[in-house]
Amino acid sequence: METTDRETHKIKSRITKQSFPVTGMTCAACAGSVESILSHTEGVTNANVNFASSSVLVEYDTALEPSDLQNALRSVGYDLIVDAEDPSEAQETLQKQHYEDVKQRTIWSAILTLPVFILGMFYMDWVPGRWISMVLSIPILFWFGRSFYINAWKQAKHGKANMDTLVALSTGIAFIFSVFNTLFPDFWHARGIHPHVYYEAATVIITFISLGKLLEEKAKSNTSSAIKKLMGLQPKTLKVIQNGEEVEMPISSVQKGYTIVVRPGEKIPVDGEVSEGNSFVDESMITGEPVPVEKTKGTEVFAGTVNQKGSFQFLAKKVGGETLLSQIIKMVQEAQGSKAPVQKLVDKIAGIFVPIVIVIAIVTFITWMLIGGDDAFTHALLTSVAVLVIACPCALGLATPTAIMVGIGKGAENNILIKDAESLELGHKTNAIVLDKTGTITKGKPTVTDWQWENDNDYYKQVLLAIESQSEHPLADAVVARLKEKGFKPEDITSFESITGMGARAQSPDGEKFYIGNQRLLDSKGINISASLITQSDQWRNEGKTVILFANQAKALAILAIADELKQSSAAAIKTLQGRSIEVYMLTGDNEQTAKAVADQVGIDHFKAEVMPSDKADFVKELQSKGKVVAMVGDGINDSHALAQADVSIAMGKGSDIAMDVAKMTLITSDLQAIPKALKLSRRTVQGIRQNLFWAFIYNVIGIPIAAGVLYAYNGFLLDPMIAGAAMAFSSVSVVANSLRLRAAKL
Repeated sequence: METTDRETHKIKSRITKQSFPVTGMTCAACAGSVESILSHTEGVTNANVNFASSSVLVEYDTALEPSDLQNALRSVGYDLIVDAEDPSEAQETLQKQHYEDVKQRTIWSAILTLPVFILGMFYMDWVPGRWISMVLSIPILFWFGRSFYINAWKQAKHGKANMDTLVALSTGIAFIFSVFNTLFPDFWHARGIHPHVYYEAATVIITFISLGKLLEEKAKSNTSSAIKKLMGLQPKTLKVIQNGEEVEMPISSVQKGYTIVVRPGEKIPVDGEVSEGNSFVDESMITGEPVPVEKTKGTEVFAGTVNQKGSFQFLAKKVGGETLLSQIIKMVQEAQGSKAPVQKLVDKIAGIFVPIVIVIAIVTFITWMLIGGDDAFTHALLTSVAVLVIACPCALGLATPTAIMVGIGKGAENNILIKDAESLELGHKTNAIVLDKTGTITKGKPTVTDWQWENDNDYYKQVLLAIESQSEHPLADAVVARLKEKGFKPEDITSFESITGMGARAQSPDGEKFYIGNQRLLDSKGINISASLITQSDQWRNEGKTVILFANQAKALAILAIADELKQSSAAAIKTLQGRSIEVYMLTGDNEQTAKAVADQVGIDHFKAEVMPSDKADFVKELQSKGKVVAMVGDGINDSHALAQADVSIAMGKGSDIAMDVAKMTLITSDLQAIPKALKLSRRTVQGIRQNLFWAFIYNVIGIPIAAGVLYAYNGFLLDPMIAGAAMAFSSVSVVANSLRLRAAKL
């Protein structure tokens, strides 16, 4: 058994996951072909293609070289970008070149198509016009539209078909038929049939589809703007100290341990630790908090954050792909490349769609030949060509990935990092949400929330600061922070002593004794505590706060309440969730009294105290067994099991690495309002997917029968192939445009 486990672990450790840009994909069926070819390549365990981002996420054995994957795709007309220093930049460059190429081809196609269209529509019986149209059609189809025929041939060689197959068949048949009628009109005259030509149909189809592709490429480039914004946060160069001098170098050359200089207003290039100097840094891009954070020696700094007025030096700790910013970019990229469950169904449909359409076109042709009467062949040809053109599966293929990409990008803009599409699709179904208390509802850091002084004497506050500054008790830091915040300086004290389980004592240089700790400490010394202090301390304890007392040898001087303070947004966020009919539960390892106090303050009816880490996961299972779709929100290692168990897992960005690794969503802000925003984003994204799929399906359900000529028997209407081409192009653009509407949505 152990041997088997070791072998399984070795196999798993050999598997790597990497995203590659793909070139040459023109439709959803192309994406299916790429996925199929890579999935059947030896050594590949899984391949997920995202048509909208022109990328593929491949899980493969490390014994396999990326060039092997590249060669497998090149054989069918696609390519992977594997050897570029910056693949994303290389892909962007290729996309720009491709866009310009499509733009030029579309412009020239349109220029040459215009006279062909005029001749075909208004001078169809002018014989020289047929010859002019034939000459102009050749460069339109076989130069500016050559990619359709080349790709269709490469697909056919491997027994596959895609949108290019439909375009090549429809325009090729129309052109060949028209050339025959131009060269041999007497063949039809002898049979009493007038020989029509359809050059305008073939050329307009090529032009319209090229225009559709142009608009599609333009729209698709907008969906990845979130990634570009994130990448733009990192500077291209930085200044390092070498041999006592400042040297500027590209960011790709920096290594761990380099001392880096940051001037006022500059972006921090990599993650590190301040070694000299101090400043305030705007970390809002990571935390969402608007207040700049003070950086002094020993504090961490992160790539992409912006230095304010001071300057400092820091040691590089994480560089390249290890930085927090790079991890965020990678997470967003992988999420945009992941597939929602509904997309897997759509992919299957797109894979069989083209062969079905070809069969429908053949059946349409045969049917018209049998029942078409005198114009049987003309009608058979026109309708079958129209069916091939109108049935492009592009809209179907773009419906889900464009909405997912825009949704994930919108999330990133709102401090919500989404790891995979499944959680984005499932989030809107959430009807129960489990919140960890510490670090999620509360700030996760004890602070002095209240104090009451019998004698408001600054001298006593300075003595208290001096004692707590020497104490190692975890709560002492909260008292020190509060007193320093008020501007107090420590007084001189002597004879400091820690008293285990009760507190600490010290005395002033003139011999006055002071005590800080719990009530047991003061009772053991016979120190008097006034009734007002006792009443107030009881009230604070009922609120779940820890109370400590400060006294001299005669009487208690003050009481202080310490608690893990609530985040300002907690109560409002919980109210918003409950307003959407989502049941909110709070779990905590804290005691019952504190848990109840916190639950009451934020308006939570269901809570459990003194909960162990494994109990949290069991509680999530219990809710799931009742048919609930459960979201779990946590920030610590102790939450990781429950996060893995939940249907939708959300980690707080300031939490542990393990929690963020397990969770499918990460909030890079402490604001709990991001939770209802994330669930609303899910709902809006799913609405967009449903709308897109509806239009993509309804378009084909209505369009294909009309193209086949079902209306002819009722009103004599036959769909012109060039109108079919325009409709096909419009369907793809409308789906992308509908997805992009999400960018303007308010969460």
